[in-house]
Amino acid sequence: MKCTTKKADIQDVLSKIQSLAGRKTNLAITTNVLIRSDVSEICLIATDLETGFEGHYPADVTTPGSVAINAKKLFEIIKEFPSEDILLNETENQWIEISNKKVEFHLMGMNPEEFPEHPQIEDAILFEVDSGALAKMIDQTVIVAGASDDRRAHITGVLMEILETDEGPLFRLVSTDGSRLSKVDYPLAKDLALPEMPTIIIPKKGLSEVGKFLEPGGSVQLGIKNNNFIVKKANETIIVRLLEGEFPKYQEIIAKPDQAVTALLEKKAFQKTLRRMSILSSENYKGIIFKFDTDRLEIRANNPEIGESKEELAIEYQGALIEAAFNPRFFSETLAVVEGDQIQINLTDSERPCLVEGQADQRFLSVIMPMRI
Repeated sequence: MKCTTKKADIQDVLSKIQSLAGRKTNLAITTNVLIRSDVSEICLIATDLETGFEGHYPADVTTPGSVAINAKKLFEIIKEFPSEDILLNETENQWIEISNKKVEFHLMGMNPEEFPEHPQIEDAILFEVDSGALAKMIDQTVIVAGASDDRRAHITGVLMEILETDEGPLFRLVSTDGSRLSKVDYPLAKDLALPEMPTIIIPKKGLSEVGKFLEPGGSVQLGIKNNNFIVKKANETIIVRLLEGEFPKYQEIIAKPDQAVTALLEKKAFQKTLRRMSILSSENYKGIIFKFDTDRLEIRANNPEIGESKEELAIEYQGALIEAAFNPRFFSETLAVVEGDQIQINLTDSERPCLVEGQADQRFLSVIMPMRI
């Protein structure tokens, strides 16, 4: 293989695939990026055996072919390369030259034929969603990260489903870690041609990789084929292998009880209070006490190993006094992805979960369970 490509065309994508190539698998070659050149383009392929990426970029190809190069070292070289034009040339015994007129690197590659096969999805039926909206939905659900050693699909994955409503089809993502739940909806056009879409569970790690390639503006195509979730852009495709398992029946959890009362808070002020109250948190003492009373919220932190603190926040609240313990990190992570200046917290009592959403945009909902202290 011998071709010349532009630094600007491949540097960013090489940066984005580092986590894929850096993830441990049972195949050493997955630390490499597979580069194929043909006619007037190069194709970059990376995988961690769960999530695969393929992107096509312009190049001046002298000799078509394929090479497998260590993804980390290639990125570091391209990042520091002093010129825009970069020559990639396979010499002999899988050695690859990366050079221009003044700079020359030689890297030992691996046999490209050992690289895992990329799933074939050419005839998959796809539907279109807004790229920025999907990126936001992913941010709002992957924040709920389960334990790294948990093998339950509903903890390590995100539920994706399409619901039929009176207003039209609704694209939904739901995630949980057992202590909290996030749900976000995206309304689809009524006249959108949708393929048959089963309810699926997508790995959170895979969705996080998808999010790296989504920019505001424009659209992407989504689909399912052979137990794979597909995200397709103009010149890039991400394929994520689906998880097998059952997702909990979450509909009752997100429903607001008739007896629920609502507290309205200024988001920024609440965030600052949570940061101050979290100073005394430790591994053994994570919870803080929330006391909702008429137009005020008192938050107390008590850590026998360090000390205690208390702060009062003005809110809009007309319900009965409710006192409950929560993990402040759950609220902080939720507030970071809620849109708008005000949030509302729906409460029932000290033992049942609270529901957190933005007052202006209620397509996103977070359910947080109280703690026992």
